[in-house]
Amino acid sequence: MAKTLYVLNGPNMNLLGTREPEKYGRATLADVEKLCRSTAKGFGLDVVFRQSNVEGELVNWIQEAQAKKAAGLIINPAGYTTTSVAILDALLTLKMPIVEIHVTNIHAREKFRQNSYVSKAAKAVIAGFGPDGYALAVSGLAAMIGAKAKR
Repeated sequence: MAKTLYVLNGPNMNLLGTREPEKYGRATLADVEKLCRSTAKGFGLDVVFRQSNVEGELVNWIQEAQAKKAAGLIINPAGYTTTSVAILDALLTLKMPIVEIHVTNIHAREKFRQNSYVSKAAKAVIAGFGPDGYALAVSGLAAMIGAKAKR
């Protein structure tokens, strides 16, 4: 049975492709999901891909990832990056590697966006590569769990 990665996306990520395309690009969240699935498939991995504008729902899915024994978790907490102690606390309970992903470089943006609570739980952070950063996150997480590219 293939190992599973969870890819979770926070508030407003459902607007990807239409929200500030000069900053976030034109790829939609559906495009990002396809990219994650195809990249994961290359490593023999499955993906659970979800998005919510609700903080508690993200916390529930983080807990579900642990209960279902996911191999790893990728999270774009979006607007919750700088505010959610609840998401941080949930992530700190995980016994799997976590990769934090951002479409933009949060460190080059407004000061209030530069402090991430999630980074305190993440093994790695990818920011500023646009939607392609998700493929980097999947590949990096695959390496962390020892998954080899399928030929």
